[in-house]
Amino acid sequence: MPIPAASLSTSHLLDLKAYTASDLEQVMDTAQAMHKDPASHAQSLDGCTVATLFFEPSTRTKTSFQQAARRLGARGVSVGASGSSVVKGESLKDTVQTLEALQAEVFVVRHAAAGAAHFVAQHTEGVVINAGDGARAHPTQALLDLYTLTAHYPAVRDLHVAIIGDITHSRVARSNIRALRTLGATVTVCGPPTLLPAHLSDMDVHVTHSLQDALDACDVAMLLRLQLERQRTGLFPSLHEYHTQFGITTAHLHQHPDLRIMHPGPVNRGVEIEAAVVDHERSMILDQVAHGVPVRMAVLALLAAL
Repeated sequence: MPIPAASLSTSHLLDLKAYTASDLEQVMDTAQAMHKDPASHAQSLDGCTVATLFFEPSTRTKTSFQQAARRLGARGVSVGASGSSVVKGESLKDTVQTLEALQAEVFVVRHAAAGAAHFVAQHTEGVVINAGDGARAHPTQALLDLYTLTAHYPAVRDLHVAIIGDITHSRVARSNIRALRTLGATVTVCGPPTLLPAHLSDMDVHVTHSLQDALDACDVAMLLRLQLERQRTGLFPSLHEYHTQFGITTAHLHQHPDLRIMHPGPVNRGVEIEAAVVDHERSMILDQVAHGVPVRMAVLALLAAL
């Protein structure tokens, strides 16, 4: 089955700022086709080389992009900070242009620096997909989260989603807010004041510091891990106190019998979420992981189909 001609608003996927509701729906529809019948798309990117450049640790995103490329028939090249010439001082620009000279056509980039994927797009003729840049954006995570919601609910526009936790340091939160609001969902963000950025008032979301208020209003709670590696000062007294005030427990599930749970991973059991909640039947966490492959297949196919 041929891939539909790409008609997304951008030739790269750097963030979701330019993506319309129609763009998001096209990705969802294509992902559904990939999910239902992946074998029909097995040669969609035959002859294409996809380079995954991951300069930060990753399990779910890197693995699912690699699986997605293989299932579409693409060749894969994997580059990380260790084991490459980056450790010898090679710049990101030189790394990308070296790979392009070796016939790489798609660059999937994860980097600690915000704007890294935009920088790569300025220095290559290939397609660039942002797999997470600093705390700025993680567009394919937001897309797979949307796809997970569409698998469980009739319409995203009718949902109220609460994003709870370390919003300040979360690229996932920023991309999800944009995607959810574009499709008409109501969004509440919740966390301690020290972990909520000042510009939230510009993002058309409700803001609360009360977990109970957030849960009372929402259909889905999306938990975020505390990104201690990005924090330079103590922004809350202790992990125990954070869990007491903002951690989701089985008691919350009992209080809210229709509440579903999401988490982009990796999960810190016992911090932002009780271990039993991770494994609960109303947790969609493993669905999110599984949906990463068809959604990333869709993104690759729509942007890089030859």
